[in-house]
Amino acid sequence: MIKIAPSVLSADFSNLQEEILKLETGGADMIHLDVMDGHFVPNITFGMPVIKKLRRVTKLPFDVHLMIEKPEKYIKDFVHVGADIITVHQESTIHLHRVIQQIKSFGVKGAVALNPSTPLSQIENIIEDVDMVLIMTVNPGFGGQSLIESMKDKVKKLKAIIDARNLNIDIQVDGGINLSNVRHVIEWGANVIVAGSSIFNSDNVVETIKKFKESI
Repeated sequence: MIKIAPSVLSADFSNLQEEILKLETGGADMIHLDVMDGHFVPNITFGMPVIKKLRRVTKLPFDVHLMIEKPEKYIKDFVHVGADIITVHQESTIHLHRVIQQIKSFGVKGAVALNPSTPLSQIENIIEDVDMVLIMTVNPGFGGQSLIESMKDKVKKLKAIIDARNLNIDIQVDGGINLSNVRHVIEWGANVIVAGSSIFNSDNVVETIKKFKESI
């Protein structure tokens, strides 16, 4: 099943409740929440207090993408404020397997993300323990970047590994995805599509989400 996960990184933060309701109306499958600490990536966004407030606004699943150093210190807190899926970067911790097990011990889904320069070989030994793999198609830290086309081979290779091992794992792609390229990204093998600026910077958020849904 193909899922659309709008990233609120590009939303109007002065009126997040209304922005979230637009996502519901448009038929979004989940909400992608980019948490950045200014250390692992060169930007700072939001944390537990904002997610806790948003949890009261919607029942859509929260896909929390931790772009932070030492994510293991904060897993419990993000679960308690409403995370349904927690994604940690392979590059952010030296104990990736332990962190994935920590996430899943709370009854939520555990996922791992890879930066564009990180090869799939870095997660080959733990791939059977995760529920989702996120392939970054931009260098993380800022919205509005263009998709790195060379990530096509990486996504295709990941899909081949998952199929060869007969695993039930989602492939998420995040970065530079819009209505003109989403079909290609799905053809590569991705089934969870993160889109931020292409949705929230459009003239009509609700209609743009519907167009994403129609395109898949």
